[in-house]
Amino acid sequence: MSKRLQKRYLTEADEYKCPLSEETQTIASEELRETESARTQALQALRSWMEQNPKLLAVRLDSNYLLRFLRAKKFSVPMAQEAIERYLLLRQSWGIAFNQLDYKLPIMMELLELGFVFVSPFKDKGGRRVVIYRPGVFDPYKYTNQDMCRVMGICYETLMEDEETQVRGVVHFADGGGVGFPHLTLFTPKEAVRIVKNGERTVPVRHKEIYGINVHPTIKFALDFGMALISEKIRKRVRLYTSINDVEIDQSLLPKEYGGVMPMKEMIELWKEQLAKKRDMVLLNDKMSVRLEMYSEAAREGAISALRSGANTCAGADAVGDAMRGLTGNFRKLEVD
Repeated sequence: MSKRLQKRYLTEADEYKCPLSEETQTIASEELRETESARTQALQALRSWMEQNPKLLAVRLDSNYLLRFLRAKKFSVPMAQEAIERYLLLRQSWGIAFNQLDYKLPIMMELLELGFVFVSPFKDKGGRRVVIYRPGVFDPYKYTNQDMCRVMGICYETLMEDEETQVRGVVHFADGGGVGFPHLTLFTPKEAVRIVKNGERTVPVRHKEIYGINVHPTIKFALDFGMALISEKIRKRVRLYTSINDVEIDQSLLPKEYGGVMPMKEMIELWKEQLAKKRDMVLLNDKMSVRLEMYSEAAREGAISALRSGANTCAGADAVGDAMRGLTGNFRKLEVD
């Protein structure tokens, strides 16, 4: 392979060998319309699109990477295309907030050891990982909104390298204790809207259940604002409680400090071991890139207007549109058993 191709394709187009358990394959078929035939056709279609799309400079072609988007979009190839391209664009145009996702960086390590966000080593009865958030430990005078985005990005990118999690999704548990007005000033309303809207549309994570405790009444208006930003589908999965004893979750999945059996410190150390195993692949994502000059300013900034209108907001879309529209038209005929 030439140097030019090596620069463009960061990983090879591998021959996929399904690592999923039989139970997970059944879930993938019933919930995501994933079959061997659909998967083969979709992977081929996405790779062909990537090879022909002049806006993409450096991408991953491995099945693991592409399947996370296909599964998040229930094997709609056009929707997966949109998510991949917007994901690559915003990672690049938003700069440090979504790059250098290295858990070994001093600030990232501090936030990990504080327990700002980490993943329980235990899975729930649905075989799903549980992400634990403690935003109250985040010092808004010491850390920045970019630090917050990056440490959460490290968590999600690491989780999405696991195909079982791609299919089964994740459960979220958040403790709002200690969160006050200074935390709310980390993001402007416009930034909050763009991050939430783009995140739900492009980050390939299946959010299955969301539990929250200790939401202080003084910041309820901010919670209401945030709830209004997410889709109705996700909103219906959010459950808020005043006490940990009322939360409808198996508490054995949580740290000992929340009624579980394993101390939080031990959970965090185990999570760091998982981060270490996936670190090289997560950092490889920093090398992915697009041609920024081929996108409108609104698209580069993640404007909601660009999100609504999709790829048509890209500068130069008409120049490449005819070729891509024919390709996308074929994708819409994708056979899904």
